[in-house]
Amino acid sequence: MPHRTHRKKTIRQAEDARLRNKAKSSAMKTQIKRVLTLVEEGDKAGAEKELVEAQKCIDKCAKANVLHDNTAARKKASLAKKIDSIG
Repeated sequence: MPHRTHRKKTIRQAEDARLRNKAKSSAMKTQIKRVLTLVEEGDKAGAEKELVEAQKCIDKCAKANVLHDNTAARKKASLAKKIDSIG
């Protein structure tokens, strides 16, 4: 444990940021799972509706630097590809 007050503050800030990032990441993963569940069921209309929400969540994570921009693009493209494969 650091003795200097500015180092203690840095640790507090890092912990707060970690919890914020964890919450955003968890919400994003939940949205992705909803889309994938609908894809497995074969519900294309429902999956497309949930895809919009998942894309919003992924974009928010990318904007907040929880995800790298290219990772966000890859996740969105992968979900869209899976929905298109339903037929």
